[in-house]
Amino acid sequence: MMTISSCLCIRMEPCLSNIGLSERQARGVLQCPEALPLRPMDDTLVTEITTTDPMSGNPVKPPPSRKKVSGVILAGGKSTRYGRNKAFAEIRGIPLVERVVTVMGSVFEHLVISTNSPHEYAHLGLPMVEDLVKGLGPVGGIYTGLNFIPDGAGFFVACDMPFLNASLLRLMVEEWEDCDAVVPRLGRMYEPLHALYAKTCLESLREGIASRHHQIVEIFPRIRIRYVDEEVIRALDPDLRCFVNVNRPDDLSSIENKRTGLTS
Repeated sequence: MMTISSCLCIRMEPCLSNIGLSERQARGVLQCPEALPLRPMDDTLVTEITTTDPMSGNPVKPPPSRKKVSGVILAGGKSTRYGRNKAFAEIRGIPLVERVVTVMGSVFEHLVISTNSPHEYAHLGLPMVEDLVKGLGPVGGIYTGLNFIPDGAGFFVACDMPFLNASLLRLMVEEWEDCDAVVPRLGRMYEPLHALYAKTCLESLREGIASRHHQIVEIFPRIRIRYVDEEVIRALDPDLRCFVNVNRPDDLSSIENKRTGLTS
């Protein structure tokens, strides 16, 4: 049973004045109540969270990365296409967001939820931040997360990705060196909401927000990116299940009905 109970004390950074925000406008940090235990995940839906000790045969949690990276779960969407908050849609009785928290918690020491409805996530016992600039979508969550996390970079994922691959997360963290971001690349397509962004991206994000460029890929020409290509990703996740996300109820039904989506 996994229980998360730590809360992070977060302060505003002075750079907010550069985009026209007062401290009062930007304040959105909540202290969380004591966490409730997360429901245990079905073992068939957990990817590479544990390894086996060759001496004892017992499962052990892999050591954390040497690099200081926080995990940030983006849960600020309006779920318009889903019709209700999809973060709490369930696969085999486990809400999507709890699946994400379980895998992210196996990799990152610090977890933060970026959300504009913090009361809905208080039971998870994680620190939460509200968007410093409302209405920007994921780029607002990334900008806010980078302002608040205690580490030099954040690994950002959406709250509706039920098959995250812990081994891929670790590999991408280890690739963070002499760059501002680490991003998966599938042919000519990117996965910008399953990516690492360093605090060195903040200036480019700030400029993009001021210029009304509200897509995260619009800052890519301004930052140094290390791409993780499809061949490397498929070595860890042959079916690329880690990038599956849920936008509509039909997506969830499809996952539930496909046996291949519920094994390995």
